[in-house]
Amino acid sequence: MTTEHTEQPRDRTGRTRRSFLAGAGGVAGALALWPAGGAGAATGRRVAVLGGGVSGLSAAHELAERGYAVTVYEYYDTLGGKARSMDVPGTAAGGRRPLPAEHGFRFFPGFYRNLPDTMRRIPFPGNANGVHDNLRNGTEELFARGSGRPDLHVPLRRVTSPPAPGFLTLSWIRDQILSVLDLGTRLPAHEAAYFADRVLVHLTSCDARREGQWEKVSWWDFIRAEEMSEEYRTLLGIGQTRNLVATRAEVASTRTVGRIIIEALILWGVLGRGLDGDADIDRVLNAPTNEAWIDPWETHLRSLGVEFVLGTQVHEVLYEGGRVTGVRVSDRDGGQERTVTADHYVCALPVEHARTTWGRALRAADPQLARCDALRTDWMTGVMFYLRTPTPVVHGHINCLDSPWSVTGVGQAQFWDVRDFSRDYGDGRARDCLSAIISEWDRPGILYGKTAKECTKEEVVAELWAQLKDGLNDAGKTTLTDDDRLGWFMDPAVTGLGGPDPQNREQLLIHPTGTLYNRPSAVTRVPNFFLAGDYVRTDVDLATMEGANESARRAVNALLDADNSDAERCRVQELYRPPEMEPLKRIDEVRYRLGLPNTFDVG
Repeated sequence: MTTEHTEQPRDRTGRTRRSFLAGAGGVAGALALWPAGGAGAATGRRVAVLGGGVSGLSAAHELAERGYAVTVYEYYDTLGGKARSMDVPGTAAGGRRPLPAEHGFRFFPGFYRNLPDTMRRIPFPGNANGVHDNLRNGTEELFARGSGRPDLHVPLRRVTSPPAPGFLTLSWIRDQILSVLDLGTRLPAHEAAYFADRVLVHLTSCDARREGQWEKVSWWDFIRAEEMSEEYRTLLGIGQTRNLVATRAEVASTRTVGRIIIEALILWGVLGRGLDGDADIDRVLNAPTNEAWIDPWETHLRSLGVEFVLGTQVHEVLYEGGRVTGVRVSDRDGGQERTVTADHYVCALPVEHARTTWGRALRAADPQLARCDALRTDWMTGVMFYLRTPTPVVHGHINCLDSPWSVTGVGQAQFWDVRDFSRDYGDGRARDCLSAIISEWDRPGILYGKTAKECTKEEVVAELWAQLKDGLNDAGKTTLTDDDRLGWFMDPAVTGLGGPDPQNREQLLIHPTGTLYNRPSAVTRVPNFFLAGDYVRTDVDLATMEGANESARRAVNALLDADNSDAERCRVQELYRPPEMEPLKRIDEVRYRLGLPNTFDVG
């Protein structure tokens, strides 16, 4: 084993955030400046960031702006983690770029505010607000039904005359929910009314009840899905959980589903409250993710002095004498092991990989690390279909409600207004990319009667295509045709399909009941070791890019505290809390302490 000694960084004393942003064309120039000559800048503290996904890059960004010398160690040869896009090998021709691919489509809900703040601080040529200006609003969502049933088109827009602040009432909210559920669904009126009432129960529940009661109750049980119609279970159970966050309604925590999907994403999005500026409910990028976001981010971080060591496998975080003393790593292909050292360490690996690097001594130093073993991940992976004909389907996302594999998708070329797909990618024949995601890998499909994990890769593609056609090809209208499909691509992180041991290196944290109690904080009991990632406890409480970014901000703040730095702390923006609900929540807090149900919880 060899030991790698990190080179001492150059002195950055006196370099302020203004000097970092001076070359960014004025991006975020109006933001408050951090003080020059902070403790970290004065002493040249070194930070090793393990993982180059959204959380790792976010941590590196905040630290570099505060004068820290940062080195990021990443498993892949590219940055971005599950958020990255990638090239389809061997598809470039005629001076074009290779066809673009990805782990699965990215979308940026309007309630994201921490990540958009970071995006505004990443310069992009011609954009006053950096890569943030590369976001585009989706205007509708398609809930596609199978077997010829009428589809449900839902406009994604704010209500034209929302109640003024201070005048939002429960009756108004209930009416809005009922009006949406009346748009082309076959829900019995009493079931729609019951669901609306359950939403009111969650809206008026205090934080203590949410954490102490609803975290232990599945969304399925909370809305009594088992006792309702198939339409109710499909639309309000499965469609709101499995298709969106890769977790089953039967086990998903009511606290998580209620706070994020029902409240932050839908209700407050419709009201236009707590959103990122003038954002709508749903946004996507105007080009492949790396082109529109990740590559400019890497360029900017390098300009701030961040170093990247790619193709690196992290094996163990070494602990001795009350501190982390180094990290044992090797080349990804199994090259000679070495130890990298720093003053501080931010573990930004996905939880399923991070916990394998925490040895017995480190776990003993902080019991919350051991509790991470109880956190669960699942598959949520996409396939890109390249089409001869532009096939936007809907100006937003597609949710195939009746698909056994819980399929979602988006037609991407319609949003890439800075690109001409056939001119810029591949050999010129493809004019669109339909990016689809499989969220349910353990239920039989409609072609082979096998689960996705039991199918070969080719069978997965054929099955997914069949389920998309079942949902999108309505009677009398054909959207997808076999002749129109030129090719496909699946994330290479998925291996061994059709064999005895299928693997997916890029899984997603899911949220069964009780997950909250096992999620760690960004700060640990080890004074130079911090956690960042979508599994870390944040206000967002969901495996999202926003949660990853928020966790990084919390990790950096904890590091600054440990280092006695006088640099300004990262701003953490929490989810919107409507002031009209606060008096009702205070009443509910009293009732919860007395062992009484929520006022609106009539069973």
